Amino acid sequence: MIRAGGVLKLAALIFAFLLAVFLAFQLLEINMDFKLSSVLSRAMPVNEGSVKPVKYKCGLSKSCPPGHFAFKIASGAASVVGPRMCLEDKLLMSGVKNNVGRGINIALVNGKTGDVIKTNFFDMWAGDVAPFIKFLKEIEEGTVVMMASFDDSSTKLSDEARKLIADLGSSAINSLGFRDNWIFVGGKGIKTKSPFEQHVKNSADTNKFEGWPEVLEMEGCVPQRQD
Repeated sequence: MIRAGGVLKLAALIFAFLLAVFLAFQLLEINMDFKLSSVLSRAMPVNEGSVKPVKYKCGLSKSCPPGHFAFKIASGAASVVGPRMCLEDKLLMSGVKNNVGRGINIALVNGKTGDVIKTNFFDMWAGDVAPFIKFLKEIEEGTVVMMASFDDSSTKLSDEARKLIADLGSSAINSLGFRDNWIFVGGKGIKTKSPFEQHVKNSADTNKFEGWPEVLEMEGCVPQRQD
């Protein structure tokens, strides 16, 4: 016969064995769950919305406030790559659109709606400035005017043409020289000088390309006309 003390020892051993088995299964289950969740997390696609950078109109670095048009403009690169103009995510002028050329490239935009009125370019090296002057004089009040140089934009540029551009808000037009790079956004009827302008001189000491300065690029937000 098994004594009472032996029975208790046997029961204790059986209990300890069952407890060890239970704890072992619990530990195994936790470990399996951890590994499974780790594998699943690696296998599941990453939520693109959490890592994909926010895209603003025309590729701007930040969004424009309400009542403003987003724009980005770049001058031409030497005599090879033409200028590029974008407004409200719409490409207005570029080499891809095949509507740019040597000289001054210009886009007219409705100041209220942001709709393109017309685009054109005027050769200021071998062309005639008269058509350009006529074009500038016909710009209507409240029109947003975007301009960019390509190759040479000043040789045929007369004093009259420079004044008409200055009246659109340009500060640099009077010093624009042979093969300078220049970009500008102004407007017909503007009361002050436009803050949207960049100009870099053609200089053998600083030119990025042989005979031409570096490409200029500018972005910003143009106030929408309210009246």
